[in-house]
Amino acid sequence: MRHRRRIRTVEHLTDAPPRRGLVVFLNGTSSSGKSSIAAELLRMLDEPYFHMPVDAFHAMRSGTPVPPDRLDAVLHRTWRGYHRAVAGMAAAGNNVVVDHVLSAEWRLEDCLSLLVPEDVVFVGVHCAVDELERRERARGDRPAGLAARQVRQVHAHGVYDIECDTGVRDAHECARQIKDFLPARPTPTAFQRLRARI
Repeated sequence: MRHRRRIRTVEHLTDAPPRRGLVVFLNGTSSSGKSSIAAELLRMLDEPYFHMPVDAFHAMRSGTPVPPDRLDAVLHRTWRGYHRAVAGMAAAGNNVVVDHVLSAEWRLEDCLSLLVPEDVVFVGVHCAVDELERRERARGDRPAGLAARQVRQVHAHGVYDIECDTGVRDAHECARQIKDFLPARPTPTAFQRLRARI
């Protein structure tokens, strides 16, 4: 009897009306404050959201050593899988906060090809280079100068729906800025404009 009741509950859930999830896509260099903003967003947004940071996908990999000549291929497959996981979650109707570093042009192009452009809020997360370097030193878990090397490419596309600067505002203020933007976000979105350009 219990088993039948459980089956009915699952069948009932599959009858839920279809919907697409909203993707709040945070793009910025390493140490720019994306994860801190994402944590604040999850606390303040009115609907359930999943935080999907790219670092979490790299952390899922086993500790098996990767030969240097295969490392680029392994990383490339990880990023491609991450993009498809985000797209899958959104397609299933889940709201997602993405925490990514678009430090290679193909990553943005891959995301543009996979995500529904009108359902993406593209957020540029900025921070002055000297502050990025200070944060790297304080963290001690990033190669020196990594963020400075990423800055130019990460924001090279030059188009966002909204931008914030974590050197000027703290994570809570940036998250509040993003939350306040969501109800009246304009169209075409940044992803729509970028897809049309590419």
